[in-house]
Amino acid sequence: MTEFVLAHLSDPHLGPIPKPRVGELVGKRAFGYLNWARNRAAHHAPHVVETLVADIKAQKPDHIAITGDLVNIGLPDEFALARRWLNSVGSPGDVTLVPGNHDCYVAATQHFFLRAWADYLHGDGSTTVTFPFVRRRGPLALIGLSTAVPTAPLMATGRLGRSQAEALSSALASLAGEDRFRVLLIHHPPVSSRPARYKRLTDAKTVLDIIRTHGVDLILHGHDHRHSLSWIEGPSGRIASLGVPSASAVAHGHGEPASYNLIRVNRADGNWQCELTVRGLRRDRPAIAELQRQRLK
Repeated sequence: MTEFVLAHLSDPHLGPIPKPRVGELVGKRAFGYLNWARNRAAHHAPHVVETLVADIKAQKPDHIAITGDLVNIGLPDEFALARRWLNSVGSPGDVTLVPGNHDCYVAATQHFFLRAWADYLHGDGSTTVTFPFVRRRGPLALIGLSTAVPTAPLMATGRLGRSQAEALSSALASLAGEDRFRVLLIHHPPVSSRPARYKRLTDAKTVLDIIRTHGVDLILHGHDHRHSLSWIEGPSGRIASLGVPSASAVAHGHGEPASYNLIRVNRADGNWQCELTVRGLRRDRPAIAELQRQRLK
């Protein structure tokens, strides 16, 4: 089988934030805008995202997965900005997206991402967006989930919900009959190295129970803005869960600099083989470089 290469980035938090209209900076948005102006704008830069995406394209992956948080405070104009950025990354056939909590920031615009980015979000053979969705690319089955729900100010929790959990169980049971490398795409990590209550996946136990029952081959997430590798026990062995820093994080910021994952998948002697390469910025070097290489399967 020919090697299949999947690139994974997350949390670009595209900026600058468009100028808000009168009346848009109320409630949670007011807190978010103030935080952006005083803090986040200095640590997230458009040129970093451009550099990262250019390096991804130079690696010529077969597909790109993005695990949410394209926008910042859910202003209507942010979704159009993000759509133009998505078009620059790749076509809907070559890029798969799942939403993050910032894409569902407030109730007033919680459905805007469904309209603006629909063709990056729906499954094979469908023109409507439902979660979970399944996309088959080469030997991979990409299973997209949404944990994006509006929350109160200063909260960033996520939730899968009962109906989506039931549909996920059914989808994974159906995929068990296919010889595919199953990649679960989710914004909030099922297992977090930073388990703050205000940022957690509130029904993580349900998600983990489904994964432990039906199994997947890899989990890709964002949200924590840092490199992470956790292991989850599945029905036939350990499952890697990978997170990445924000795709726009500057090298001199307070968090980890921007990076992305390259996942190489092969089939040999009836078994899946999977190798991870991390590429990104280093604090002592402005150019994108290889940071890590590790075999996951």
